[in-house]
Amino acid sequence: MVSISGLPAFIAYVAAAFGLVAVYLAVYLSATSHREIALIRANNASAAIALGGSLIGYTLPLSVAIYNAQSILDCIVWGLVALIVQILVYFVVRLILPDLSRRIEAGEIAASILLAASSLAGGIVNAASMTY
Repeated sequence: MVSISGLPAFIAYVAAAFGLVAVYLAVYLSATSHREIALIRANNASAAIALGGSLIGYTLPLSVAIYNAQSILDCIVWGLVALIVQILVYFVVRLILPDLSRRIEAGEIAASILLAASSLAGGIVNAASMTY
């Protein structure tokens, strides 16, 4: 027999996750000096790699936060912690490559791979740290 008793909690956590991802994208897109969406629309693979890596780097710890959360509020708090970590990762990479945005705008793949890999590494460490 199939039970859907957990459906309300599922819907709540999915809604919270989508909301947090939307907040993350709004913060990340405003934090960067380049315009990822416009660049991606112009077929700039470098921008797509950087944004994609960042998005995965954020959703990894977000999924762990959902898994370990004691409540929706707990999930949201840890989702915001994950957001802060990812934004910090971006700024650390900008310290290493001060011309990061220019290089992504120019379509330089090496810069976007470094940013994507750093975002993924930050997300993996962040997720592992949330297994409390």
